Amino acid sequence: MIKRSFITAGLMAAFAMTGTTALAEECAERGALDAMFCDANGDLVADAPTDESMLKDPSTLVFAYTPVEDPAIYEDIWTPFIDHLSEVTGKKVQFFAVQSNSAEVEAMRSGRLHIAGFSTGPTPFAVNLAGVEPFAIMGSEDGQFGYKLQVYTQADSDIKEMADLAGKRVAHTSPTSNSGNQAPRALFPDLGVVPDQDYEVTYSGSHDQSMLGVVAGDYDAAPVASEVVDRMAERGLYDPAEVRIVWESDPFPTTSYGVAHDLTPELKEKIKEAFFSYDFTGTALGEEFSGVSKFVPITYKDQWAVIRQIQSANGVEYTPQGLAAE
Repeated sequence: MIKRSFITAGLMAAFAMTGTTALAEECAERGALDAMFCDANGDLVADAPTDESMLKDPSTLVFAYTPVEDPAIYEDIWTPFIDHLSEVTGKKVQFFAVQSNSAEVEAMRSGRLHIAGFSTGPTPFAVNLAGVEPFAIMGSEDGQFGYKLQVYTQADSDIKEMADLAGKRVAHTSPTSNSGNQAPRALFPDLGVVPDQDYEVTYSGSHDQSMLGVVAGDYDAAPVASEVVDRMAERGLYDPAEVRIVWESDPFPTTSYGVAHDLTPELKEKIKEAFFSYDFTGTALGEEFSGVSKFVPITYKDQWAVIRQIQSANGVEYTPQGLAAE
C-alpha cells in the first residue's frame, strides 16, 4: 500500500506540474482532453500548437513499446524497425523500455517520449492525458487487424461456461487494460457472471502473468488478449494442451502507434512514412507478431469507438487518478 501511495503521489505531482507549465493556449473545444490540449477540429485528439515556437524537432527521437514482461527481448525485436525509422527521419532513435502504462503515458506527456505503442485500454489515457496522436496499427496484407478477449482455464477444469466462474479464483490484468479488465467488466454480466460480485477480482499485473498463473493453477481462469498468449505459446512459454478457452469475444483493435502532438508537421509525416513503408517480411518483428505484415492507418475517433464505449460503461474517467489505478 505504501508503494502504491508513493507511486500515485509522484504521478499526481508530475501531471500537476505539466498541467500548469505546458498550457500554451486557451480553447473552447477540447472534449475529454486534458486542459493543456485543444481539439478545434473535433477529431478527439490534441491539435498541434498554433504557436510555431512550441513545435518540437528533436535531434534524437525516443520510441517505446507497451510494457511487456521482458523489455530486453522486445528491444532486440524492434531494432530493425528503429534502424528503418532512423534512416527515414534522418534522426537518431532511442528505444525506451517502459515499466508500466502509467510511466509510458507520463513520459509522453512530459516530452521525454516522442513515438510509442500503447496497449488498447491505455490508448485513450495516452490520447487525453498525454496528447498522443494514434495513426497506425499492425495489420495483415489486406488491412485487417484486431485481437480477441479470450477466457482461459485449465484443460481439465470444471469450468465449462462463463457462469461457472462464480466463486472461482479469476485473474484480471490491470485496471486500465481493455481485454484484461475493462471489457470483462462490461461484457461478462450479460454472460452470467459479474466481476467483483460473483468472483473476487485479483490483478496479476500483465497478460503474461495471468496466463502463466492459470497454467500453474494459481488462478482458475483469466481473461487475456489473444495476441499476447499466442506469442507466448509460439515462444514455448506454456503448452496450449494444458489450457482451454471458455469464451472469446469479437475482435478489438490492438496496440496503437502514435506520435506526440507537438512535433513539427514535417517530422510527423516522416515518422508516418517510416511506419507505412516498413516491410515486416523476414524481420524479427514479423516473426514475433505473426499474422501481420505491415502497419495500416487508423484514427482514434473511429477504431477506438468500441473501446471508449466499454470504458464509458465502466465509468472510466481519463484523469491522472484513473491512470494511477493501473
